[in-house]
Amino acid sequence: MSPSPVRCLILACGNTLRSDDGVGPWLADWAEKEFSSESSIRVIVRQQWTPDLAEEISASHSVLFIDCSVESKAGAVQLATVHPAPPLQGLATHHLGASELLALALELYGSRPSNAMQLTIGAGSIELGETFSEAVLDALPEVCRLVEETVVLFLREPQQ
Repeated sequence: MSPSPVRCLILACGNTLRSDDGVGPWLADWAEKEFSSESSIRVIVRQQWTPDLAEEISASHSVLFIDCSVESKAGAVQLATVHPAPPLQGLATHHLGASELLALALELYGSRPSNAMQLTIGAGSIELGETFSEAVLDALPEVCRLVEETVVLFLREPQQ
């Protein structure tokens, strides 16, 4: 059964038992509460993004990918447009990035979202633990604001 189309798909990634890696699931939970009255938003949380998400992505008008980044400075927040990756040369089924998922949605389902953004938060620690580093805690107000602004922007944009 194909997923029903949504205006905004929020795809969060992370492991809640690995300190700052849990920021994606935390933000997904926050977004579900923040937008609980909005039926045109779907929130999905996974420890990793996998190929099966391509179908959900293909049925969405806009998608916001949320993840932590071990390559960024702790607490650094980045919001960037995501474009589909070049054609896939052999598919890694263990974990895919946002651009690979967009490409896969287009390849398998002939459709991709009109808008795709990725929000990353620099991880200070991904050691075993269930608390965020000080840098990530300090970044949460800005991150929540960006999630809210991005989702509102997605919902305002006319569907094609």
